[in-house]
Order: sequence, then C-alpha cells, then structure tokens
Amino acid sequence: MIETIVFDVGETLTKDDRYWAAWADWLQVPRHTLSALVGAAVAQGGDAADALRFVSPDMDIASAHHARETAGRGEHLGETDLYADVRPALGGLQKLGVRVVVAGNGTPRAAELLRDLDLPADLVVTSGDWGVAKPDPAFFTRVLEVAQAGPQETLYVGDHPAHDVFPAKRAGLLAAHIRRGPWGHYWANDPAVADAVDWRIDTLTALAALIDQ
Repeated sequence: MIETIVFDVGETLTKDDRYWAAWADWLQVPRHTLSALVGAAVAQGGDAADALRFVSPDMDIASAHHARETAGRGEHLGETDLYADVRPALGGLQKLGVRVVVAGNGTPRAAELLRDLDLPADLVVTSGDWGVAKPDPAFFTRVLEVAQAGPQETLYVGDHPAHDVFPAKRAGLLAAHIRRGPWGHYWANDPAVADAVDWRIDTLTALAALIDQ
C-alpha cells in the first residue's frame, strides 16, 4: 500500500517556461534558440546544465545563479508557474491519508519560493537544502528518511528518467513517470522507461486511482 508520495518539482509540479526564458535573456540568446538546445539535451538524455553549456561551454552554473541574484534577476516562482492539477491532486491525496512530500533538485532559494506557495504538502525540500542532488543515491536515502515509510510504500513521481525513474527504482522505491515537459514527453514510450516504472501517468490527479487500487 502506498503511504507516501514524493514529487519532483520542475515539469512535475511547475512549468519551466519562466526558468528557460530567464536563462535565455541572461545569456543574451533568443528564447527559441535555447528551447531548441533544450530539445537537443533531452534527446541526448541530458539535463538543464547540458542545455546551458551548449550556449556557454565553460559556464560555472552556480556562479551564474549567484550573478543573476546579485543583478536582481534571480529565481521567481508564483501560482501561475504551477500546473493546474497540482493543488487538487496533492490536496486530494492528503485527504486520502497519504503523506505528501515535495523533494526535487533546486536551490535553497527555490525551496523558499515553493514553501511560500503553501502547497498542500507535509514537507517541501530541495537538493539545495540537503546538499545532495539527484541522481545521487544519497538523495534518495534522504527521500526515504523524510517519507516515513518503507521503499515499497513510497512512490516517487517525476518526468526525467535518469534523475527520477531509474535512481528511484535502484533505491527500491516505487516510481511513476509523468508525461509532462520535454523530458517527460520525449522519453514516455522508451522501452527502458516502460520496463522500469510501476506506472505511467499523464496527470497528477491520476494518482488518487493508484491509491484506491
């Protein structure tokens, strides 16, 4: 029985449109150019860092984050950045007695912004809070600590196979892959992903049915 559901953040709960637009403006490249490079990173199985380094190969991303914050062009996250199904899905799961945890890669500032949204969740943390990021196995060790349930009673939900699905399964957790965002759509029907996941979903509201099952 699923007792805890843990959610990735980017392109699981939040839309990354603003994220990529802000980086394109900072790097002074057209937004559609960076979008195309994101597509290239997706096709190669890469991540956000790979997309940014297509533009600036020697970029120190942490330093660039700091420079953006210093310039007043740092991270922003608001209600409009959430997918429409987030609040009803998470709130509905809590009503069913499921522990809801948000735990994804992100800076400490991103964690603050997420907590300010007052999501229906029992805990909201990011890799920046923990000092370890996906797909490091230590991240999923921390996930199990905060889940307060065993691996087979804990479901991790995410869009990225290499960051979410595969490391969650290696840690012994249940995993659901959501067809959302570039990584979610591109890899949705990949045989390796299909073999690894316990469920494939198109919307977060589908999770309530898994609890009923």
